[in-house]
Amino acid sequence: MVSPQPADSAILKTCCANLYESDWAQLLLGGSFHPGGLALTERLGTLLHLQPGHRVLDVASGKGTSAIHIAQRFGCDVVGVDYSARSVEDGIVASVNVGVSDRVRFKRGDAETLPFGDAEFDAVICECAFCTFPDKCAAASEFARVLKPSGRVGLSDLTRSSPLANELDSLFAWIACIADARPVDEYAAYLQSAGFTIEHVELHDEALAETVRGIRAKLLGAELLAKLKRIDLPGADLEQAQRIARVAANAVLEGKLGYAVMIGDKA
Repeated sequence: MVSPQPADSAILKTCCANLYESDWAQLLLGGSFHPGGLALTERLGTLLHLQPGHRVLDVASGKGTSAIHIAQRFGCDVVGVDYSARSVEDGIVASVNVGVSDRVRFKRGDAETLPFGDAEFDAVICECAFCTFPDKCAAASEFARVLKPSGRVGLSDLTRSSPLANELDSLFAWIACIADARPVDEYAAYLQSAGFTIEHVELHDEALAETVRGIRAKLLGAELLAKLKRIDLPGADLEQAQRIARVAANAVLEGKLGYAVMIGDKA
């Protein structure tokens, strides 16, 4: 488990933030930036036994869709933390618009150095983002640090069972949550090294397959609209995105790429 050089880490984090705050990501992924959408977010909350009064930290919270849903569904107080200042602002606006700003707040921060004190939260969730963190050991340790002694962590993330095609090893593929996807056992090892006991693992490969199918369809639509001059996606490389989506779809069909939910218990 070797971490990249700091400069590489900073570039990677900035690229990820820029992509996920963009209209490009909104077009392809909709409001919930992970396979399974809010249904899988709710499943994660159920497995964590969330309930009113719990303080929950949503790491890499994006535009706040999951944080808001957890507060509404389980009655928790939720804090979303994200590397992107724009995503944090969008989350704040969204929480005000749906009337949950008293229970949901957002803060800019780095998953590898979370801006919170020790033992502040009952649960930590991280959806489809852990695989993009350059220093996964540091992030797992931070999850443990900010959790109360009885706290629990819930991850949902891309998994891979064998080496992937070269096209899925690019910077674009990395920030699309593919290039550094790890086997389930490796995710478990990161959490265990931070002191967690792995309590539960579920495979949700079909959720990933459905997401990839949706992205490929939207890419075709975006290409058509771009040709008709009805959409402007500055900085978007449609050809590269289509190529990666095609290779990713094949990897899913071959069982090389999947999606999993994992629960870790600090106690």
